[in-house]
Amino acid sequence: MIKYLTFGISICFISWIIGMIFNSILQKTEYYQKLSNLNFIESKRLNKKIGIQYFKWIVKNTFFKFFNQKLKIDNNKVDLNEIRKEMTYAEISHLIGFIFVIFFVIYKSFTHNLLFGFVIMIINILMNLYPSLLQQENKRRIDKLLKKK
Repeated sequence: MIKYLTFGISICFISWIIGMIFNSILQKTEYYQKLSNLNFIESKRLNKKIGIQYFKWIVKNTFFKFFNQKLKIDNNKVDLNEIRKEMTYAEISHLIGFIFVIFFVIYKSFTHNLLFGFVIMIINILMNLYPSLLQQENKRRIDKLLKKK
């Protein structure tokens, strides 16, 4: 089981780098604008049911808060459009990473066992899908602030 966890965490960290690389390439396409307005879960209630608020707390109160310093709002003079752009970049990078890891989940499920694939998928959800969903929620909040201005 430790082997499964170690591999899952390692491949998810690698997927972050893969996501950033492919996202940098994708940014130069016309398709990127469509991706920047993704909204998988619009319901606040559903976000609450799946535990996004707990994930948000973990990100804000653990070492994860040091990962992307561009997403911090320290004062009122911050450019919300720039923050939204950075959130979009992080969101799409995590989605690309999520898809990347799914290939490993499928491969390990067939070549080793289903438990291996399942453990990797759980880690992938926590390290790639939830951050993406959190960015989507934060972008909706920023969009409301931008509409007020």
